[in-house]
Amino acid sequence: MSAGLSARLDRISTDGRYLIVPMDHGITMGAVSGLKDLEATVDGVTHGGADAVLTQKGVADRVHGNTNGSGYIVHANGSTTIGPDENDKRLTCSVEEAICAGADAVSFHINVGSDHEPDQIEELAELTGEATRFGLPVLAMAYARGPGVDGDDPEALGHAVRLAEELGADLVKTGYSGDSDSFEHVCESTSLPVVIAGGSKGTDRETVEMVRGAMDAGAAGVSMGRSIFQHDDPEAITRAVSAVVHDDHDPEDALSAAGLTLEA
Repeated sequence: MSAGLSARLDRISTDGRYLIVPMDHGITMGAVSGLKDLEATVDGVTHGGADAVLTQKGVADRVHGNTNGSGYIVHANGSTTIGPDENDKRLTCSVEEAICAGADAVSFHINVGSDHEPDQIEELAELTGEATRFGLPVLAMAYARGPGVDGDDPEALGHAVRLAEELGADLVKTGYSGDSDSFEHVCESTSLPVVIAGGSKGTDRETVEMVRGAMDAGAAGVSMGRSIFQHDDPEAITRAVSAVVHDDHDPEDALSAAGLTLEA
């Protein structure tokens, strides 16, 4: 690992654990709750303990100045919920553009098992090759999605994370299989640090229990968007997730430390 790559990975993590808050959803879903005042949300989640935030390149100027020393990741492809196929993620950024936007890392979404998998494999391979030249880490968002694919199946998720490693990623994000025992297979399928997606917004209890289960299975952290930035108190829920990821708290202690209530 190059010195530059190691240094940049340190900027988006704490002691090898990751709490990333992706907020690239503006391109996918529009200016949804939590993203209209992007500056305030970035400030809140980074005060709450996020190691890094993630957006598309065009809003980089709204991120910088509000990160409180946390890292910044630029996402390199996208699609919309109102377009013909949300799984058809298209390139939106090059490695050089991400660097010019002040990124400590670049991320790329691939839907393993979708009709668009072949193109996305080529694009991710090209991106990792380019990023290696600059010592820029690549976060692969590798999901099991497509016709006949069960996105919660640990075998499919394990295949997705291994694909990310085989294509040269440095860190991989994927869906959670639903329980700690089955997610162990996913973590064991790659030597890369594995972080879980948050998915649709759930209760505070569901959020921290999912994070606890993933960490117990060997995950290196989370890359959690809507469950955090659409929360009534993004800073507080970030503190609760951070307590699990970085301090190994159980769900009740994590929510209590953040001033949140553990729902029945």
